[in-house]
Amino acid sequence: MADRRAASGASCARRTLRGLMAETAPPFEYTVRRSDRARRVRVRVDPRDGAVEVILPRRAPAREAAAAVDQLRGWIERRRAQAAAAQAHIAARAGTVPYLGARMALVPEAGRTRVHRHGDALLVPAGDAAVRAALERWYRRQARTEIAPRLDAAAAAVGKSYTKLTIRDQRTRWGSCSSAGAMSFNWRLLLAPEVVLEYVVRHEAAHLAVLDHSPRFWALMGRLMPGYERPRRWLRDHGATLVL
Repeated sequence: MADRRAASGASCARRTLRGLMAETAPPFEYTVRRSDRARRVRVRVDPRDGAVEVILPRRAPAREAAAAVDQLRGWIERRRAQAAAAQAHIAARAGTVPYLGARMALVPEAGRTRVHRHGDALLVPAGDAAVRAALERWYRRQARTEIAPRLDAAAAAVGKSYTKLTIRDQRTRWGSCSSAGAMSFNWRLLLAPEVVLEYVVRHEAAHLAVLDHSPRFWALMGRLMPGYERPRRWLRDHGATLVL
């Protein structure tokens, strides 16, 4: 009798656990990737489409992925909502692209392979795939043209010089400054308002003088760009919309 009661209790406990798991299961799917470099469990939400990925250290138990998702569920859902809002914002562009705060109308032309600016319009190739690739090449060229003189001025303002300027396409980083003075910027910054580009350029130029984010760095930023907090906040809140 005791054995039957124990078995019945264990069965009930299992059913209760399964019920709780079903009730608390997140309303989204996620993928799990194991990494030899990971030292702890990390959860990433792609700002472009809201896809959730859990990165586990190679030897971590598989159950830690579900535990991390459960613990961070509120944060994950907020990030997914931000991604959905960003996608809605992008969809509302309707035949235009942003350029340093302005709106550029896209004018498809059959046979065209390169983007050409004509006033507030961009003459682009016909076809979605062709226009996206051509637009990215055009933005990359324009990024160097827009960033170089701003960087020259910002470096002069801190009394330093840089060694190299590179334009990149990075998913999460807007700019960087190496200890050797090599500067890197994301071409997607041209999709933001001009003041945001100014902020990132001056931020990285400030690293020529102060490599860390100590109070001394932020004091320098305050002198280089009073009110820098506003474009910094804009980039944090709207960076996911800076895609074609």
